[in-house]
Amino acid sequence: MSPPMSPQEVARGWIGTPYVHQASRKGAGADCLGLLRGVWRELYGTEPEEVPAYSPDWSEPQREERLWAAARRHLVEKPVREFAPGDVLLFRMRAGSVAKHLGIVGRPAPGASFIHSYSGHGVVESPLSAPWRRRIVAAFGFPIQE
Repeated sequence: MSPPMSPQEVARGWIGTPYVHQASRKGAGADCLGLLRGVWRELYGTEPEEVPAYSPDWSEPQREERLWAAARRHLVEKPVREFAPGDVLLFRMRAGSVAKHLGIVGRPAPGASFIHSYSGHGVVESPLSAPWRRRIVAAFGFPIQE
């Protein structure tokens, strides 16, 4: 029997999926949260909680860190600069805004990368360049499978 796939291997299977807001179907469409939900389903068989509908500016008008709070409920928080392949990174896209983008670390440094989905690109593996690194506000590991 082969060992279970790692989160980054599962996420790489989603590369090429088009960006579709609120979607979470490999090959059909996913946003960044949809990618994480899909990876979670492949690893654990079900989703950790029901995700309510959300707008592209979700939680910004209320200034609520909803994505961060959900990550804390289901993932294992770790020091932000101690991430490793397979970990989930949470990004703040603009100073002073809520954190609302996430990705899964693909490769470690040097040449670090992360797998994510964003408008106009779909699911891609991008270099974890200095501009992206500056936006990281939290890092999380997936819980250990039993």
